[in-house]
Amino acid sequence: MDLDELRGLIARHARPDTTTGIDDVLISKVDRTAPPSPSMTGTVLALIAQGAKRLALGDRVYEYHAGQYLIASVDLPITGHFTEADPQRPALGFGLVLRPTTIAELLLHAAPGDLPPVAGGTPSGLAVSDAPAELVDAAIRLLRLLDQPRNRAVLAPLIKREILWRVMTGEQGGVVRQLGLADSSLNHISRAVQWIRDHYTRSFRVEDVARMAGMSVSAFYRNFQAVTAMSPIQFQKQIRLQQARLLLATHPTDVTGVGGRVGYDSPSQFSREYRRQFGVPPSQDAARLRGLPSGAVDPALV
Repeated sequence: MDLDELRGLIARHARPDTTTGIDDVLISKVDRTAPPSPSMTGTVLALIAQGAKRLALGDRVYEYHAGQYLIASVDLPITGHFTEADPQRPALGFGLVLRPTTIAELLLHAAPGDLPPVAGGTPSGLAVSDAPAELVDAAIRLLRLLDQPRNRAVLAPLIKREILWRVMTGEQGGVVRQLGLADSSLNHISRAVQWIRDHYTRSFRVEDVARMAGMSVSAFYRNFQAVTAMSPIQFQKQIRLQQARLLLATHPTDVTGVGGRVGYDSPSQFSREYRRQFGVPPSQDAARLRGLPSGAVDPALV
Protein backbone atom coordinates (compact mmCIF):
# COMPACT_ATOMS: atom_id res chain seq x y z
CA MET A 1 0.00 0.00 0.00
CA ASP A 2 1.53 3.32 -1.11
CA LEU A 3 0.45 5.97 1.37
CA ASP A 4 3.34 8.32 0.51
CA GLU A 5 1.70 9.75 -2.61
CA LEU A 6 -1.62 10.06 -0.82
CA ARG A 7 0.08 11.99 1.98
CA GLY A 8 1.79 14.29 -0.49
CA LEU A 9 -1.43 15.07 -2.35
CA ILE A 10 -3.36 15.81 0.85
CA ALA A 11 -0.58 17.96 2.33
CA ARG A 12 -0.30 19.99 -0.90
CA HIS A 13 -4.00 20.57 -1.47
CA ALA A 14 -5.31 20.92 2.11
CA ARG A 15 -7.32 24.10 2.73
CA PRO A 16 -8.38 25.85 5.95
CA ASP A 17 -11.63 23.89 5.63
CA THR A 18 -11.96 20.29 4.40
CA THR A 19 -13.44 20.96 0.96
CA THR A 20 -11.75 20.32 -2.38
CA GLY A 21 -12.47 21.15 -6.00
CA ILE A 22 -14.31 17.82 -6.36
CA ASP A 23 -17.86 17.43 -5.04
CA ASP A 24 -18.16 15.26 -1.90
CA VAL A 25 -14.37 14.78 -1.66
CA LEU A 26 -12.79 16.05 1.55
CA ILE A 27 -9.24 16.31 2.83
CA SER A 28 -7.84 17.49 6.16
CA LYS A 29 -4.50 18.46 7.63
CA VAL A 30 -4.19 18.88 11.42
CA ASP A 31 -0.81 19.82 12.85
CA ARG A 32 -1.45 19.47 16.58
CA THR A 33 -3.32 17.32 19.05
CA ALA A 34 -6.09 18.91 21.12
CA PRO A 35 -8.48 17.86 23.87
CA PRO A 36 -11.47 15.79 22.71
CA SER A 37 -14.18 17.96 21.21
CA PRO A 38 -17.77 17.25 20.14
CA SER A 39 -18.88 17.18 16.51
CA MET A 40 -21.23 15.42 14.10
CA THR A 41 -19.87 12.73 11.82
CA GLY A 42 -21.97 13.19 8.71
CA THR A 43 -22.30 10.11 6.50
CA VAL A 44 -18.78 9.63 5.24
CA LEU A 45 -15.87 7.35 4.50
CA ALA A 46 -12.76 8.72 6.26
CA LEU A 47 -9.32 7.31 5.44
CA ILE A 48 -6.28 8.31 7.50
CA ALA A 49 -3.08 8.71 5.50
CA GLN A 50 -0.98 9.87 8.46
CA GLY A 51 -1.60 10.18 12.19
CA ALA A 52 -4.24 8.58 14.41
CA LYS A 53 -7.61 9.52 15.87
CA ARG A 54 -9.82 8.38 18.75
CA LEU A 55 -13.61 8.77 18.74
CA ALA A 56 -16.23 8.12 21.39
CA LEU A 57 -19.84 7.33 20.50
CA GLY A 58 -21.91 6.76 23.61
CA ASP A 59 -20.00 4.11 25.56
CA ARG A 60 -18.07 2.87 22.50
CA VAL A 61 -14.54 3.99 21.65
CA TYR A 62 -13.06 3.76 18.15
CA GLU A 63 -9.41 4.24 17.24
CA TYR A 64 -8.01 4.30 13.73
CA HIS A 65 -4.68 5.23 12.24
CA ALA A 66 -2.73 5.51 8.99
CA GLY A 67 -3.87 2.88 6.51
CA GLN A 68 -7.29 2.44 8.14
CA TYR A 69 -10.68 3.87 7.24
CA LEU A 70 -13.83 4.61 9.18
CA ILE A 71 -17.38 4.39 7.87
CA ALA A 72 -20.00 6.68 9.42
CA SER A 73 -23.30 5.43 8.03
CA VAL A 74 -25.47 7.77 10.13
CA ASP A 75 -24.88 11.40 11.14
CA LEU A 76 -23.95 10.87 14.79
CA PRO A 77 -22.83 13.06 17.72
CA ILE A 78 -19.31 12.04 18.67
CA THR A 79 -16.43 13.28 20.79
CA GLY A 80 -13.04 12.88 19.17
CA HIS A 81 -9.50 14.09 18.79
CA PHE A 82 -6.30 13.29 16.93
CA THR A 83 -3.85 11.40 19.12
CA GLU A 84 -0.95 11.68 16.69
CA ALA A 85 -0.37 15.07 15.04
CA ASP A 86 2.35 17.71 15.15
CA PRO A 87 3.78 20.34 12.78
CA GLN A 88 6.57 18.04 11.59
CA ARG A 89 4.18 15.14 10.98
CA PRO A 90 0.59 16.41 10.72
CA ALA A 91 -2.44 14.15 10.67
CA LEU A 92 -3.67 13.80 7.08
CA GLY A 93 -7.05 12.46 6.04
CA PHE A 94 -9.13 11.75 2.93
CA GLY A 95 -12.92 11.61 2.98
CA LEU A 96 -15.80 10.81 0.66
CA VAL A 97 -19.39 11.74 1.51
CA LEU A 98 -21.65 8.69 1.23
CA ARG A 99 -24.74 9.34 -0.90
CA PRO A 100 -27.53 6.75 -0.53
CA THR A 101 -28.77 7.39 -4.09
CA THR A 102 -25.38 6.53 -5.58
CA ILE A 103 -25.10 3.40 -3.44
CA ALA A 104 -28.62 2.35 -4.51
CA GLU A 105 -27.65 2.81 -8.16
CA LEU A 106 -24.58 0.61 -7.75
CA LEU A 107 -26.70 -2.05 -6.05
CA LEU A 108 -29.04 -2.06 -9.06
CA HIS A 109 -26.12 -2.63 -11.44
CA ALA A 110 -24.54 -5.43 -9.41
CA ALA A 111 -24.96 -8.90 -10.87
CA PRO A 112 -26.06 -11.84 -8.68
CA GLY A 113 -23.07 -13.06 -6.71
CA ASP A 114 -21.07 -9.84 -7.11
CA LEU A 115 -21.72 -8.83 -3.51
CA PRO A 116 -20.77 -10.98 -0.50
CA PRO A 117 -23.58 -11.93 1.89
CA VAL A 118 -24.48 -9.45 4.61
CA ALA A 119 -24.22 -10.47 8.25
CA GLY A 120 -27.49 -10.43 10.18
CA GLY A 121 -28.53 -7.76 12.65
CA THR A 122 -28.37 -3.98 12.59
CA PRO A 123 -24.81 -2.62 12.28
CA SER A 124 -23.29 0.11 14.40
CA GLY A 125 -23.33 3.56 12.84
CA LEU A 126 -19.50 3.58 12.98
CA ALA A 127 -17.07 0.90 11.79
CA VAL A 128 -13.27 0.75 11.29
CA SER A 129 -11.27 -1.47 8.92
CA ASP A 130 -7.85 -1.74 7.31
CA ALA A 131 -7.85 -0.08 3.89
CA PRO A 132 -7.08 -2.48 1.02
CA ALA A 133 -4.47 -1.35 -1.51
CA GLU A 134 -7.15 -0.97 -4.21
CA LEU A 135 -9.04 1.55 -2.09
CA VAL A 136 -5.91 3.62 -1.39
CA ASP A 137 -5.00 3.52 -5.10
CA ALA A 138 -8.45 4.82 -6.08
CA ALA A 139 -8.20 7.65 -3.51
CA ILE A 140 -4.81 8.63 -4.97
CA ARG A 141 -6.17 8.68 -8.52
CA LEU A 142 -9.10 10.79 -7.40
CA LEU A 143 -6.89 13.37 -5.66
CA ARG A 144 -4.57 13.53 -8.68
CA LEU A 145 -7.52 15.11 -10.50
CA LEU A 146 -7.09 18.19 -8.30
CA ASP A 147 -4.12 18.94 -10.59
CA GLN A 148 -6.10 18.01 -13.71
CA PRO A 149 -9.16 20.28 -13.85
CA ARG A 150 -9.98 19.41 -17.48
CA ASN A 151 -10.37 15.71 -16.52
CA ARG A 152 -12.40 16.12 -13.34
CA ALA A 153 -15.91 16.32 -14.76
CA VAL A 154 -15.59 12.99 -16.56
CA LEU A 155 -13.21 10.98 -14.38
CA ALA A 156 -14.08 12.05 -10.83
CA PRO A 157 -17.59 10.48 -10.82
CA LEU A 158 -16.15 7.21 -12.15
CA ILE A 159 -13.46 7.01 -9.47
CA LYS A 160 -15.91 7.96 -6.70
CA ARG A 161 -18.14 5.09 -7.83
CA GLU A 162 -15.11 2.78 -7.81
CA ILE A 163 -14.30 3.79 -4.22
CA LEU A 164 -17.88 3.09 -3.16
CA TRP A 165 -17.78 -0.27 -4.92
CA ARG A 166 -14.50 -1.20 -3.21
CA VAL A 167 -16.07 -0.43 0.16
CA MET A 168 -19.38 -2.11 -0.66
CA THR A 169 -17.56 -5.33 -1.52
CA GLY A 170 -15.16 -5.09 1.41
CA GLU A 171 -15.23 -5.79 5.12
CA GLN A 172 -17.72 -3.00 5.87
CA GLY A 173 -19.78 -3.59 2.74
CA GLY A 174 -22.87 -4.61 4.66
CA VAL A 175 -22.98 -1.28 6.49
CA VAL A 176 -22.59 0.77 3.31
CA ARG A 177 -25.04 -1.30 1.31
CA GLN A 178 -27.76 -0.75 3.91
CA LEU A 179 -27.50 2.97 3.13
CA GLY A 180 -28.77 2.24 -0.37
CA LEU A 181 -31.72 0.09 0.74
CA ALA A 182 -34.74 2.27 1.46
CA ASP A 183 -36.33 -0.32 3.74
CA SER A 184 -33.23 -1.34 5.71
CA SER A 185 -33.25 -1.06 9.49
CA LEU A 186 -30.30 1.35 9.21
CA ASN A 187 -32.34 3.72 7.05
CA HIS A 188 -35.33 3.51 9.40
CA ILE A 189 -33.05 4.56 12.28
CA SER A 190 -31.39 7.20 10.12
CA ARG A 191 -34.76 8.83 9.51
CA ALA A 192 -35.47 8.81 13.26
CA VAL A 193 -32.03 10.31 13.95
CA GLN A 194 -32.72 13.11 11.46
CA TRP A 195 -36.10 13.83 13.05
CA ILE A 196 -34.58 14.08 16.52
CA ARG A 197 -31.83 16.36 15.19
CA ASP A 198 -34.38 18.61 13.48
CA HIS A 199 -36.59 18.79 16.60
CA TYR A 200 -34.04 18.45 19.39
CA THR A 201 -35.58 21.25 21.49
CA ARG A 202 -38.91 19.41 21.74
CA SER A 203 -39.84 16.67 24.18
CA PHE A 204 -41.04 13.50 22.48
CA ARG A 205 -42.34 10.03 23.27
CA VAL A 206 -40.22 7.16 22.01
CA GLU A 207 -43.42 5.43 20.91
CA ASP A 208 -44.21 8.29 18.52
CA VAL A 209 -40.74 8.31 16.94
CA ALA A 210 -40.83 4.51 16.60
CA ARG A 211 -44.15 4.78 14.79
CA MET A 212 -42.71 7.46 12.51
CA ALA A 213 -39.78 5.14 11.72
CA GLY A 214 -42.21 2.31 10.90
CA MET A 215 -41.00 0.01 13.68
CA SER A 216 -42.39 -1.50 16.85
CA VAL A 217 -41.18 0.19 20.04
CA SER A 218 -39.05 -2.79 21.08
CA ALA A 219 -37.46 -3.16 17.62
CA PHE A 220 -36.91 0.59 17.34
CA TYR A 221 -35.21 0.85 20.73
CA ARG A 222 -33.02 -2.20 20.06
CA ASN A 223 -31.96 -0.99 16.61
CA PHE A 224 -31.45 2.62 17.71
CA GLN A 225 -29.14 1.44 20.47
CA ALA A 226 -27.23 -0.79 18.03
CA VAL A 227 -26.64 2.06 15.56
CA THR A 228 -25.99 4.99 17.90
CA ALA A 229 -24.81 3.34 21.17
CA MET A 230 -27.41 5.51 22.91
CA SER A 231 -31.09 5.54 23.73
CA PRO A 232 -33.21 8.07 21.79
CA ILE A 233 -33.41 10.34 24.86
CA GLN A 234 -29.64 10.16 25.40
CA PHE A 235 -29.14 10.97 21.72
CA GLN A 236 -31.35 14.06 22.03
CA LYS A 237 -29.35 15.15 25.08
CA GLN A 238 -26.09 14.89 23.13
CA ILE A 239 -27.50 17.06 20.34
CA ARG A 240 -28.82 19.63 22.81
CA LEU A 241 -25.49 19.92 24.61
CA GLN A 242 -23.49 20.18 21.39
CA GLN A 243 -25.77 22.94 20.13
CA ALA A 244 -25.52 24.68 23.49
CA ARG A 245 -21.73 24.69 23.26
CA LEU A 246 -21.86 26.24 19.80
CA LEU A 247 -24.23 28.94 21.05
CA LEU A 248 -22.08 29.67 24.11
CA ALA A 249 -19.14 30.39 21.82
CA THR A 250 -21.06 33.41 20.48
CA HIS A 251 -23.26 34.20 23.53
CA PRO A 252 -20.91 33.51 26.47
CA THR A 253 -22.75 35.71 28.97
CA ASP A 254 -26.22 34.24 28.41
CA VAL A 255 -25.93 30.75 29.91
CA THR A 256 -29.56 30.62 31.06
CA GLY A 257 -30.83 31.83 27.69
CA VAL A 258 -28.74 29.29 25.81
CA GLY A 259 -30.05 26.47 28.01
CA GLY A 260 -33.61 27.52 27.26
CA ARG A 261 -32.96 27.80 23.51
CA VAL A 262 -31.78 24.18 23.30
CA GLY A 263 -34.75 22.83 25.25
CA TYR A 264 -33.87 22.96 28.96
CA ASP A 265 -36.58 24.35 31.23
CA SER A 266 -34.36 24.08 34.31
CA PRO A 267 -31.08 26.08 34.41
CA SER A 268 -29.75 23.80 37.14
CA GLN A 269 -30.41 20.67 35.05
CA PHE A 270 -28.73 22.31 32.04
CA SER A 271 -25.66 23.23 34.11
CA ARG A 272 -25.49 19.76 35.67
CA GLU A 273 -25.74 17.88 32.36
CA TYR A 274 -23.37 20.28 30.60
CA ARG A 275 -20.73 19.77 33.28
CA ARG A 276 -21.16 16.00 33.11
CA GLN A 277 -20.65 16.11 29.33
CA PHE A 278 -17.82 18.64 29.00
CA GLY A 279 -16.16 18.50 32.42
CA VAL A 280 -16.80 22.14 33.40
CA PRO A 281 -19.90 24.29 34.06
CA PRO A 282 -21.27 26.16 31.03
CA SER A 283 -20.22 29.57 32.37
CA GLN A 284 -16.62 28.42 32.77
CA ASP A 285 -16.56 26.73 29.37
CA ALA A 286 -18.06 29.84 27.76
CA ALA A 287 -15.25 31.98 29.18
CA ARG A 288 -12.69 29.54 27.82
CA LEU A 289 -14.35 29.43 24.39
CA ARG A 290 -14.42 33.25 24.29
CA GLY A 291 -10.68 33.33 24.90
CA LEU A 292 -9.81 31.02 22.02
CA PRO A 293 -8.31 32.77 18.98
CA SER A 294 -10.20 32.59 15.70
CA GLY A 295 -9.34 29.38 13.87
CA ALA A 296 -8.04 27.67 16.99
CA VAL A 297 -10.07 24.58 16.21
CA ASP A 298 -9.06 22.80 13.03
CA PRO A 299 -11.79 21.40 10.79
CA ALA A 300 -11.21 17.69 10.40
CA LEU A 301 -12.77 14.57 9.03
CA VAL A 302 -14.32 12.16 11.55
